[in-house]
Amino acid sequence: MAKKSIQGPQRLGPLSWLVGEWEGNVGVDLSYHNKDDETTETGYFEKAWFKPIPLQENGQQELEGLNFKMTAWRHGEEAMDPFHDEVGYLLWEKKTGTIMRCNVFGRGIALIAGGTAKARDTKFSFTATPGDPNYGILQNKYLSQRAELIKFTGTFQLNDDGTFSYAQDLVLKLAALGGKQMHHTDRNTLHLVKRYHPGSEFA
Repeated sequence: MAKKSIQGPQRLGPLSWLVGEWEGNVGVDLSYHNKDDETTETGYFEKAWFKPIPLQENGQQELEGLNFKMTAWRHGEEAMDPFHDEVGYLLWEKKTGTIMRCNVFGRGIALIAGGTAKARDTKFSFTATPGDPNYGILQNKYLSQRAELIKFTGTFQLNDDGTFSYAQDLVLKLAALGGKQMHHTDRNTLHLVKRYHPGSEFA
């Protein structure tokens, strides 16, 4: 007989299992490289931090959440500057089952992507489209003119072996490709290297 899993109330709902620090070395980035004028895959190493925040109240709305940071280095450049960096918040509203990813990329891109998730879910997805008043995307003028963002989708998943996988897709309209659309995708699997608890340091 399988051992029964005993869990607490999980105030953070589907975000509970993300709390901690993670590392992954099997990342794959598919993107257009301007300098080489080609679309290629790049392997990368990544670190991610997810830390609980106080309950957020918007009138009658209550949001539980995490702040997070994800930073990635191309393989062979781990001792150099990262090629990707993002910060933001993951938020969950228990009453409606709404889950949100609110983040900013270092390239001058900001988004709020939304989806739905139940308290014990170990997989959830987000979607954002430009112009949507709730789950939309903003980008700086340079990118709007040369790499216009059409849509963002992303999925987080806790695997049976305790690792965490994600996949995301940014649909772009690239001036360098004559205005054609392409899918800029990223995926990685990370393992937990530090679980936060009352005796741990968050800094």
